[in-house]
Amino acid sequence: MRYIPHTDDDISAMLDKIGVSSIEELFKPIPEYLRKDVKLILPEAAAEPELIGEISGFAGENTPVSRLHSFLGAGAYDHYIPSAIRHLLLRGEFYTAYTPYQSELSQGTLTSIFEFQTMIAGILGMDVANASMYDGASASAEAILMAQRITRRDGVLVSGALHPEFTETIRCFLDNEAENLRIIPFSSDGRTDIPAIEGSLGKDTAAVLIASPNFFGCIEEISKIAALVHQREAILITAFTEPYAFGLIDPPGNSGADITAGEGQSFGLSLNFGGPLLGLFACKEQYLKTIPGRLVGQAKDKNGRRSYVLTLAAREQHIRRERATSNICTNQGLCALAASIHLSLLGREGFKKISKYNHLLSEYLKKRLAGTGKAKFPFDAPTYNEFVAEIPADAGEFFENASKKGVICGFPLSRFFPEMKNRLLITVTEKNGIESINTLVRLFEEL
Repeated sequence: MRYIPHTDDDISAMLDKIGVSSIEELFKPIPEYLRKDVKLILPEAAAEPELIGEISGFAGENTPVSRLHSFLGAGAYDHYIPSAIRHLLLRGEFYTAYTPYQSELSQGTLTSIFEFQTMIAGILGMDVANASMYDGASASAEAILMAQRITRRDGVLVSGALHPEFTETIRCFLDNEAENLRIIPFSSDGRTDIPAIEGSLGKDTAAVLIASPNFFGCIEEISKIAALVHQREAILITAFTEPYAFGLIDPPGNSGADITAGEGQSFGLSLNFGGPLLGLFACKEQYLKTIPGRLVGQAKDKNGRRSYVLTLAAREQHIRRERATSNICTNQGLCALAASIHLSLLGREGFKKISKYNHLLSEYLKKRLAGTGKAKFPFDAPTYNEFVAEIPADAGEFFENASKKGVICGFPLSRFFPEMKNRLLITVTEKNGIESINTLVRLFEEL
């Protein structure tokens, strides 16, 4: 879309229409100390070739992850993305389509959303999945609001092993009722302290939110937690950042979760400096009417042909504001479509193979790092493809030194946990081949 500035005549006509004599008068309600009476010093307009050359120069200063040995995860993962995804995603009928307001006229878009919902519900072991959300953090916060609507209670217990950025997002959503949020500590094995959950559950508890695999890569005992939560008639919410885990471990729905919400970036979306991401959201059928976002359903037209309809759209644009269950204005159609294409290309068996391969690679790296004598593993709970390593050095300094050698050695946990200065969160995906693993092991041997 081209930028076409207003002419002086355009500005005069608009000011005259609203009864204001000048731009200065228009901005007069803004306090003077907030206004800067300084003209912007902008360069002269450049010719297109010059502009492209300059911007390309800026872009060249970035180092793409493909040129590094990266073991960085912590919520965003560097998986292989088949070239077919981009080719199909940029087809005109998908790339230019907007969110389906006249849903009956958008059968192609609704079909792709329906397929997305079906695949996500199957992966998460749930009855129904919605048409995606912004990201895993906001989806988790929406899950808590949904649980409060269902139970008509306010209390929320959140695991201390949840991704810290998820926790901060939840705090933001619950800003006016922050006193209702309680963080449950994690145990020495890296998993949420179950006795602490039991001791904190009360009559006012609406939901308990547990991540599995959690921020440290540890797999939680969801079935045990579910039994405790359901005894108190509360809602169990599970979160996740790496959905590939459910090709190997029990999905949330099979373990007793009522609602599950998490990040779907691993399915066909590149890192992109941290976004856009893809929120996945699913629940049991009994809670269908309170689900946020939107839902596409399958029906038949008057001739008996299969068709798709927007079954649920509980946005404030469609219903009374106080009854809306979400203010999300789009289902991030392209991100959801990328995930659908990726999962379709993998198929059931391919999905399981990638899940298992990631796990085996991470276990192999663990053994190699243990063999250097320079790494300890403080958490002994089973992990998926992420694990915590403790080193005999400052993890932040090790990270900086490794980066200069073209290795992103993991995530220094001191960023979120100041007491963990010597600990790294290390992630392994199918893109970490033997050469990458050998390179990281050599850096540990040099410690």
